[in-house]
Amino acid sequence: MAEPKQERAVKTRAIILRAAAEVFDEFGFSGASISKIMKRAGMTQGGMYFHFKSKEALALAVMTSQADDLALPPGPDGLQRVIDITFDLAYQLQHNTLFRAGVRLAVEQGEFGLQDDSAYQQWADVFAAQFRAARATGDLLPEVDEDELGRVLVGAYSGTQLFSQISSGRADLPERITSLWRYLLPGVATAEARAGLRTDAARAELVGKASR
Repeated sequence: MAEPKQERAVKTRAIILRAAAEVFDEFGFSGASISKIMKRAGMTQGGMYFHFKSKEALALAVMTSQADDLALPPGPDGLQRVIDITFDLAYQLQHNTLFRAGVRLAVEQGEFGLQDDSAYQQWADVFAAQFRAARATGDLLPEVDEDELGRVLVGAYSGTQLFSQISSGRADLPERITSLWRYLLPGVATAEARAGLRTDAARAELVGKASR
């Protein structure tokens, strides 16, 4: 039985998006080209332009799809889960091409005419939800604002992963995230909550194994 036309189109678009992510991840926006993406996808020019009209459209699709295949680590909402999410994102940046390319393009978006913080705000909202859960269980200090802390964590994490990328190709990112939490937690969490949290390298490895 012939594959339905709509289903073929969805599969073809996914193939192109995956190939584009690989090329953008490897070459960045400036170094990527439609011809490179076409070759990587095994696609004709007509097939490519049916789904995406330009390199800019492809870059936007990769950037906005970066988290489509991510699943947050399991566990009760709160501080340990937000810590685990940051360790999981470190693993994804090391191993998930679509996510890594989307993160790179979010940094480079000025090169294709965008100024869009939605990818950053998405993660700020995810983090803030975990901090609100921590507030409900009495784990946050009284002066902490959950939404503001979500934005602060996105900024700190973004800089940390970029520094790690430049320094080690993100090989040391879990260790840098451990350091980030060691300095951040005393300013936001109660002493009782901190005593029960795990931010060590063994925890990072455990979270990474669960994502494989």
